[in-house]
Amino acid sequence: MTDTPPSRRSPLLNVAELAEIIDAPDVRLLDATWFASWTAPAETGAEAFLRQRLPGARFFDIDDIADDSTELPHMVPSAAKWASRLKSLGVGDGHRIIVYDANRGFASARVWWMMRYFGVQEVAVLDGGLRAWLTAGQPVETGPVRIPSPRHLTPRLQSHLHKDKAQVNLALTLGRVKVIDARPAARFRGEVDEPRPGLARGHMPGAVNLSADQVLDVEGFYLPAERLQQVFAQAGHDVYRPFIASCGSGVSAALLLVAAAICGQTSAALYDGSWSEWGGDPTCPVATSGQSNGPANRQDRP
Repeated sequence: MTDTPPSRRSPLLNVAELAEIIDAPDVRLLDATWFASWTAPAETGAEAFLRQRLPGARFFDIDDIADDSTELPHMVPSAAKWASRLKSLGVGDGHRIIVYDANRGFASARVWWMMRYFGVQEVAVLDGGLRAWLTAGQPVETGPVRIPSPRHLTPRLQSHLHKDKAQVNLALTLGRVKVIDARPAARFRGEVDEPRPGLARGHMPGAVNLSADQVLDVEGFYLPAERLQQVFAQAGHDVYRPFIASCGSGVSAALLLVAAAICGQTSAALYDGSWSEWGGDPTCPVATSGQSNGPANRQDRP
């Protein structure tokens, strides 16, 4: 029996819908453009933001608005740091927040999840991101940003949306909540090295694979709900059942959460440490070559 979808409210906003409300006083736009260091990007997310952005947008840096007490990349910060950083961006209680980016929605999905984790209800992702906005001929800004007026934001932690390593290990052991790995299939199977050095090849025993790019079309738009249900089913999971999404460092996994929310499933969680934590811990079991659902098999680290 499948679980009943808890909500049909879409986490997405399309270009036409945003164009209608972009000048509303309670709307705040956040540009979350982020490029992984190993991709050798021509510019940083901040530089891309200054070069071209939606009118009135502020830059949300996932590497800055993060926990600086750990070596793991862009982990969720404390509630105090979160509130302070958002206040400095002029984002606060009572605002409708729209998040977008310039690279197929990867970082905007994470920011959407972070907002929800800290209790923000009025948050949506611009479907298709900056590319869709430009294709529609909508205006953009460039250059320095006007400093916004501070606005208080009250964090209200939704702890069920965030999982740590111990909770993921328990889920894998009990087998009641599926762990879905959003990394590309070759990385999941352990056929190639991880882009971050020092991490094991492979995946968590019992996890299944659904590469994040499979929930998007070729233009970077999310697939419709009916198609997303099929994509999840092909990966071995009923989208209406709770699951924990994982990836390399907790960024692309958030696309699976947005995709699930499109279908009405809003209780899915994210393993923040993801493979950066699991694959770097020699005590964590690792499996290779396929979607192993058997007992954990310890493999030597490279």
